Amino acid sequence: MQQGIFNIVNNEKIANDVYKMTLAGDTSAITAPGQFINIKLDGLFLRRPISVYDYDSENIVIIYKVVGKGTDILSKMKDGRLDVLTGLGNGYKISDDSKNVLLLGGGVGVPPLYNLAKKLIEKGKNVTAVLGFNSESDVFCEDDFKKLGVETMVTTADGTYGIKGFVTDAISEVSYDEFYTCGPEPMLKAVYNATNTSGQFSFEERMGCGFGACMGCSCKTKYGNKRICVDGPVLVKEEIIW
Repeated sequence: MQQGIFNIVNNEKIANDVYKMTLAGDTSAITAPGQFINIKLDGLFLRRPISVYDYDSENIVIIYKVVGKGTDILSKMKDGRLDVLTGLGNGYKISDDSKNVLLLGGGVGVPPLYNLAKKLIEKGKNVTAVLGFNSESDVFCEDDFKKLGVETMVTTADGTYGIKGFVTDAISEVSYDEFYTCGPEPMLKAVYNATNTSGQFSFEERMGCGFGACMGCSCKTKYGNKRICVDGPVLVKEEIIW
């Protein structure tokens, strides 16, 4: 974990209540796809945890949805500086054993899968992504995945775009030997039940501190209690208890 000051480079709306922000600063604490940052906002006691969409040596890109006071404040910031904790969480671990990899993202669970897809492509994996949204107006970043060379499918619950249904409705169409997923808990549970290989699940959880001190995001696993912010947000399928 590292604390630093980041400059807002840009902040744009890309879908219904969804924004994409680029922050310039020291990114050296980020070591794995699927990690997150924790942003301090003036007037709010708790920082806001947001997953990393992409990063390089000088910039972090985040994608977030306006769901409360904190993200509403963030969406209105066009410039300025932010106090940010970086390199939080364990992130996804890329296996050398798998060749055909399936990515399953739901809503704001899609962003952490993008940098993961880049890393998987760099390692020569065959990557298929299924991105799930409620409606056509909610869809974002489909073209970004396609430009990486990822076979990309989109599902919408109301059928206004892509495949009608949920990400699990597209699983039967894909040949895979490992999967990675991120999204709301009902989606993750459905993915758990619909998949037949090992996989890694990134959980969304309300957090107090974001670095393991407050114990507010603890959950039970088959191997004991774990803190989502430190021991997660990524858990392997074999340890999850529903």
